[in-house]
Amino acid sequence: MSKKTLTGVFTLILVLGLTSMAMAATDPAVAAAGMWVFFGIAIACGVGIGLAALGTGIGMGNAINGALQGTARNPEAGGKIMTTMIIGLALIESLCIYALVICFILVFKIPDHGEPLLKILGG
Repeated sequence: MSKKTLTGVFTLILVLGLTSMAMAATDPAVAAAGMWVFFGIAIACGVGIGLAALGTGIGMGNAINGALQGTARNPEAGGKIMTTMIIGLALIESLCIYALVICFILVFKIPDHGEPLLKILGG
C-alpha cells in the first residue's frame, strides 16, 4: 500500500471511530463536542458541491472546446460530433448531480440546532 492510501484508511477509521463514540455519548459535554462532527459535515457538503461544480465545469469546457475544434476541421461531421458531445455532457453533469445527492443525504443527517442543543450547552 502506498503512503497516501494508508494515511487515508487510517484517517477514515479515526473519523468513523470518533463519530461513533460521540454519537453514543450520554454526558452532555461529550455530546456537545460531538456536534463538531455535524459542523464538519456541513462544511464538507459545501466544499464538496463547490469542487464537483468546478470539476464538471472544467470537463464541460474541455468537451465543448474539442467539439468546436472538430466541427471547425470537418463541418460535415458536425451533427455526429454534436450528438456525441451532448451525451458526454450529460454524463459529466451526472457526476455533479451524484455529489449533490450525497450532500443532501449528509445534510439531512444533521440534527436540529434548536432548543435541545441549547439545553445540552446549558443556555
